Amino acid sequence: MAIVRAALVQTNWTGDKESMIKAHEDYARQAAAAGAKVICFQELFYGPYFCQVQDTKFYDYAESVPGPTTERFAALARELGLVMVLPVYEQEQQGHLYNTAAVIDADGSYLGKYRKHHIPQVHGFWEKFYFRPGNLGWPVFDTAVGKVGVYICYDRHFPEGWRALGLAGAEIVFNPSATSRGLSNYLWKLEQPASAVANEYFVGAINRVGVEEYGDDDFYGTSYFVDPEGKFVGEVASDTAPELIVRDLDMDLIKVVRDRWAFYRDRRPDAYGKLVEP
Repeated sequence: MAIVRAALVQTNWTGDKESMIKAHEDYARQAAAAGAKVICFQELFYGPYFCQVQDTKFYDYAESVPGPTTERFAALARELGLVMVLPVYEQEQQGHLYNTAAVIDADGSYLGKYRKHHIPQVHGFWEKFYFRPGNLGWPVFDTAVGKVGVYICYDRHFPEGWRALGLAGAEIVFNPSATSRGLSNYLWKLEQPASAVANEYFVGAINRVGVEEYGDDDFYGTSYFVDPEGKFVGEVASDTAPELIVRDLDMDLIKVVRDRWAFYRDRRPDAYGKLVEP
């Protein structure tokens, strides 16, 4: 049996970037001590969810990728032997800002990044003010724990990227998020399990917790892993408290499910052209 011990972090805003980074370094150490080999943090992990307001001062949270934060965590990944998915605010150049996740392998090497494709602009989620749409496709990273993909928050409502990751060989897809009560909690335990089933891989879904000072969004946590059969792996996390989730993922289940359901065999890409016409 091929088991990957994997971790997720959900937490609240501590009030400043450095203390958030320190808290996540501590979580990474706890995960490694518990035997985890891969960990993913929440969306924009070192900051508040500033998209509740539209203010240029928050552009200062953006940095290059790779850059200071990715380099700091690359050193920690190398020390701990831990694959890391780091959701950050990226500045490619002045005015070119992205909602990004960097992927670091267990030896500390930077493998690349994913940029969020689908950018919402609705009350409490003014993301088009802060981010350009992603332009790097849907990369899958060959890591020490297998093939890892990333899809960020609002992306999860769009099936096309989930499928693109599956076609590229993803075995675990992480979906770091910031989503609030009353807006999406009905969908939270529906969409990611359905996507795990449709694409026959594991999904790690991460959400913040608590209310931050920039708005009334109440982030409801309940982070979880779900397997290719759509079943939760262990308990779903708290809806109010910070939590480190560590679960054993039976990677052999991917082959079992793909042999049973054969969804990839029975796809009809020749018939799907209309789906992507403007």
